[in-house]
Amino acid sequence: MALLELTDHGFYCEAGDFFIDPWQPVDRAVITHAHSDHLRPGSRSYLLTTPTLKIARRRLGLDAPLQAIDYGTPVTHNGVTISLHPAGHILGSAQIRIEHRGEVAVFSGDWKRHQDPTCAAFELLPCHTFITEATFGLPIYRWPTPDSVFEEINDWWISNQKAGRASVLLAYALGKAQRILAGIDSTIGPIYLHGAVHHLNEIYRSEGVNVPESQPVVLMPKGTDWRRALIVAPPSAYGSLWMRRFGAISVAFASGWMRVRGVRRRRAIDRGFILSDHTDWPALIETINATGAETIGVTHGYVAVVARWLAEQGKQAIGYETRFEGETVTESPEGDEASGIEEDQESGPAA
Repeated sequence: MALLELTDHGFYCEAGDFFIDPWQPVDRAVITHAHSDHLRPGSRSYLLTTPTLKIARRRLGLDAPLQAIDYGTPVTHNGVTISLHPAGHILGSAQIRIEHRGEVAVFSGDWKRHQDPTCAAFELLPCHTFITEATFGLPIYRWPTPDSVFEEINDWWISNQKAGRASVLLAYALGKAQRILAGIDSTIGPIYLHGAVHHLNEIYRSEGVNVPESQPVVLMPKGTDWRRALIVAPPSAYGSLWMRRFGAISVAFASGWMRVRGVRRRRAIDRGFILSDHTDWPALIETINATGAETIGVTHGYVAVVARWLAEQGKQAIGYETRFEGETVTESPEGDEASGIEEDQESGPAA
């Protein structure tokens, strides 16, 4: 019997009687991270990482039945040993390692291998079964180095200042925005934030992540000069009344989908920066091979393509079609990289 199987509620471990990232309420949920296609309300208990706790409290409420453990700390339920290990996706993101009677399965959740100072680096876990996302599971998706992308953002910001335009950068509120803010040159000019980004920045700072000083847009007085500013907002803010206060602007979007030029044109934005919190194709294949797993489960995104490619390489690959399909070309109305995340709304009149 496989340690994990897909059910109507999500991935289930029958031996341990728990679900991983269930999309409907269950008795016991083990959570990879706080994007809400992975963290859904209503379950009777949740197991997650310590750095995820504050975000989960914000999302699920102060009375939510949450149990937080540090990375690598084993817990046992019904004879099954569970431990959470860094996934490199966002703050607190985890791979779920399950061991039972000598069999090891790893559910990786969303993950990446590129360096990111805002979260713990991905930990390679040898296993018999490895279940991985395939959000960008095509050979065309190969990420540039993050430092080169941050330099591009810095140059774009400076050029907009010279042209007398505010720089509005669209980035998913949880994870992507903080990664960008930690990587750019914050001395170039003032930084302002949409309320959704601001609230999450405060949680990141409380967890010791170095995010530069910034101000919520809603607190700025009428007549504020935005022309030297970098303004970070979720994609859902694009085209809204909230953006009209800034006057002349240049709008950019940071996403792995910016690798495809046609996506940027269809979105009618000025610049696209290729920056994703998911794995690219080379890291996907390298990591699968490095786990030594005999069975590979594939979820989210290009499931059939990746499963077929792995099968052609002689691996036992299984494709799983799940309820939530992760980051999509057209992001969710809430505007987060993982579709379905509930976004904190900014209140207050336009400045």
